[in-house]
Amino acid sequence: MSTDSLSATLAVDRARVDAFLARAFEQRQPPTPRLEAAMRHALLVGGKRLRPLLVYLAGRSLGASDEALDAPAAAVELIHAYSLVHDDLPAMDDDDLRRGQPTVHRAFDEATAILAGDALQSLAFEVLARAAHPRLPALILTLAVAAGRDGMVGGQALDLAAVGGHPDVEALATMHAHKTGALICAAVRMGALTAVPEQDPRVAALDRYAEALGLAFQIHDDVLDVIGDTQTLGKASGADAARDKPTYPALLGLEGARRRAQELTDEALAALAPLGEAGDPLAQLARYMIERDH
Repeated sequence: MSTDSLSATLAVDRARVDAFLARAFEQRQPPTPRLEAAMRHALLVGGKRLRPLLVYLAGRSLGASDEALDAPAAAVELIHAYSLVHDDLPAMDDDDLRRGQPTVHRAFDEATAILAGDALQSLAFEVLARAAHPRLPALILTLAVAAGRDGMVGGQALDLAAVGGHPDVEALATMHAHKTGALICAAVRMGALTAVPEQDPRVAALDRYAEALGLAFQIHDDVLDVIGDTQTLGKASGADAARDKPTYPALLGLEGARRRAQELTDEALAALAPLGEAGDPLAQLARYMIERDH
């Protein structure tokens, strides 16, 4: 797949998942319009949609239809959106800007932001539970584990505990495998399980791809926080250093962090070998994820 072809595919998939997400807010008469507006602000004001894209590309690589992948793709993005709302809160990272817009607690208020995050999380499982699929329990379990104490939330707790500390590279990798990597792994696995049973050996291959990619993605994020600017990133640059948070550039140096991200990307690409040409779009996306500027 060429770069132009990948870009066109990603644009179509972003539009597809955005339309699916928007339908969750249509033809409703909510009892709490302010909460509804905060949820929309958190979810529908833009974003790279990388996790839904991974659902679509992984599922298609094993033969799943777009229609079957819509609900898992939307559910992953809803969990991601909720996590950003809560991460931005004053008690967490205390950010004022997200995706070039005021964070939810700035655009509304802190209590509304907390409730919006809660509602987005539950909506993720509502969307997924409404999907008719023979492996629905496995899809729900995959997302629940990745989002919770053994995944993203646990990783956030490790991240908060590490502020001002001096973890080594192994401890930093463990934190990021939970905070960032778990949801990326869930996106790929949910796409795969939409297509084939868990026992299919290609699911294990995609798990290996996702584990390496998730860490490479976070390392590149750490690099962008150093070299990026606020306008391009859509959030404050230099925030990690300002909060004394441990990062890969701080431990390995900027070039060392870049090399590690490339090594992990090479591992991800090698893991795709059992998929043959069907894995090409996932390979292209992996390269894009460590070459992006935001």
